[in-house]
Amino acid sequence: AEPSVEVMHFWTSGGEAAALSAVKDRVVAEGVTWKDSPVAGGGGDAAKTALQARIASGNPPTAMLMLGQNIIDWANQGLLGNVDALAAADGWDAQLPKAVQDFTKIGGHYVSVPTNVHRTDMLWVSKAAFDKIGAAYPKTWEELNALAPKFKEAGITPLAHGGQAWQEAYMFEAVAAGVGGAEFYRKALVELDDATLRGAQMVAVFDQLAQLRGMIDENASGRDWNLASAMVINGEAAIQIMGDWAKGEFTNAKKVADTDFACIPVPKAKGDAFVYLVNSLSLFAQSNPESAKGQEVLAKAIMDPQ
Repeated sequence: AEPSVEVMHFWTSGGEAAALSAVKDRVVAEGVTWKDSPVAGGGGDAAKTALQARIASGNPPTAMLMLGQNIIDWANQGLLGNVDALAAADGWDAQLPKAVQDFTKIGGHYVSVPTNVHRTDMLWVSKAAFDKIGAAYPKTWEELNALAPKFKEAGITPLAHGGQAWQEAYMFEAVAAGVGGAEFYRKALVELDDATLRGAQMVAVFDQLAQLRGMIDENASGRDWNLASAMVINGEAAIQIMGDWAKGEFTNAKKVADTDFACIPVPKAKGDAFVYLVNSLSLFAQSNPESAKGQEVLAKAIMDPQ
């Protein structure tokens, strides 16, 4: 018998696969067998469905890539194991800020291991596209909106977008924070305050969202996020609103920051509010000691600063 891990995930784009392989290589080097279980789909919806089927059959993976609230839900159902001893020995409490611990340490137990803290509301821009129309990168929504007809005249799609539910949600969140600011975002989308949800500020958010809808091409429906990134990488589109994981696609395509592309915040009407998410590999309870040992090696590899 030897330690092993089965890692279920949805990191299937080129940049994501390259990132995951860095973790895999470290785990395998420690003598642990790695079983890769990818489920394609950028937002993880297909992976969540596959996970539910695995759990229903009594066969959960060793670890599963999850976001935020999903981790809390599975932990509250008592299905996750923990690496508390490792976390205590390696001082995770001191290393992880509370905003990350909120989705990592549930009920006092380290049930997941954070791989990334992502900022989700970024503009990825093609330098060649902006050079072609002789424009500066937008600092306000008004400036961004005014660029759209100029890009269209130059035969460039103003906004690369994938019409999938999670991408629509991320774009909406980016606009909500950018137009309304942090206090508005929290009252509307966290506290679900009815007056805020029905107020003039929310109307302004949807007005800006409508502007963005007019900037995308007719083939956007169902497009994967990394294919939208490729449109910016190739200069076919000027801008993509996407989380900072998109940089992996640009890096994987051998593009150079500030030479070929730029990454800037979405316009901010009020302050510098930003939206973030925590990616984690959550650890399902294991009856096999070799799998439990594999979990520890996996967790240690992810938390290694190197």
